[in-house]
Amino acid sequence: MNILTVNLLFSTLVFGIAARIYVLPKLKEVRPQGVLLPILLLHGLRHLGLMFLAPGATAAGMPVAFARPAAFGDLLAAILAVLAIPAVVTGSGAARVLVLVFNLEGTVDLVNAIVLANMHDAGPYMGAAYWIPSFWVPALLVTHYITFLVLWRHWSAAAWKRDGVPMDGTRRTA
Repeated sequence: MNILTVNLLFSTLVFGIAARIYVLPKLKEVRPQGVLLPILLLHGLRHLGLMFLAPGATAAGMPVAFARPAAFGDLLAAILAVLAIPAVVTGSGAARVLVLVFNLEGTVDLVNAIVLANMHDAGPYMGAAYWIPSFWVPALLVTHYITFLVLWRHWSAAAWKRDGVPMDGTRRTA
């Protein structure tokens, strides 16, 4: 039995249950910005994936074929998330595209990292970075799912500016 896989799956289940109870029922009531900004801020911390390249954070022998793509894929997702924040806050027309690009890259990065970790048996080398795939990745996977739901089902002009005021509090004049 691969304990890391069990941890990843069980944590994903728990985060999924939490989303089902606390987030998904509120999607129709909350503006997309209200859901997306906390998610983007969370993903802005994905620079922590660089731990896979940090001596001491992982055990000697960490497969480079896993560590490099996982670390730099996370860094790119963090950069894209942070770049999307101002557009989401101001209600920019570019917001949806920026969030979509972030969400696609971030999702592909996580799936790729999971596949590479299994292909290269990276689990035994996780060391202090073990919390990333056992706790952090499940939270990220669930929030990517929520972001896709917002993009596909809950992003409309009416929902985006339900009260006519962007998240930054400024009023737009027609």
